[in-house]
Amino acid sequence: MSRDPDDPGKNTGPAGDARVPAGNHAGSKRKGPAFKKTKKELTHMGDFVQHTDVKSAVRALANPIETIASFDALVQSVVSTNPFGCVSYISAGVTHAPVEKTKESYVVKIVYQDSDAKVVGNNSGKFNTVAGFNAGAAALLADTALAAAHRGTAARDSDTETYSATIKCHDPNGELYDLTLTRSKVSLTSYEDEAIRAKVEAWADTVPALA
Repeated sequence: MSRDPDDPGKNTGPAGDARVPAGNHAGSKRKGPAFKKTKKELTHMGDFVQHTDVKSAVRALANPIETIASFDALVQSVVSTNPFGCVSYISAGVTHAPVEKTKESYVVKIVYQDSDAKVVGNNSGKFNTVAGFNAGAAALLADTALAAAHRGTAARDSDTETYSATIKCHDPNGELYDLTLTRSKVSLTSYEDEAIRAKVEAWADTVPALA
């Protein structure tokens, strides 16, 4: 091996040629741009193909449902009268009613006011039954130790309380869909057939509270 007289740091081969940089020797495993896989060589992944068209619809109410009693009466009427003509079904060996309540959430709100009616504190409680909501509201109002801690008098803040109930329905066409009622809206979810939305809408048109 000899040194290039013009560049002492450059090695030359026996014939004086500059050595090939490392990694570019014949048989080297490193590949340049010309060795990249073409699109045809890349693995092709399968596409997701849509088989259903699940829909949802919401009706916003002109006025919120005023009381827990009227809200509960509305929900119970759907369960007891089955206004959508739903049918019973069997799932995992269990027979289900055509219409059944599957989820509830009720939140009571309490504020504490001083002698000038100024709000000095607040409290809330979440319950999964109407009975629990009513009992919880009464308990919070009667809690004198809590009122003393807030240095105020307890009062219901009914306008900001929330109610929600979800009803699962089984349509004669085999579809299962959910109807969720709150104080301010009615939501229809997980349906495909537009006839279902039409039935629910026709029913809602007959209920003054859902105008």
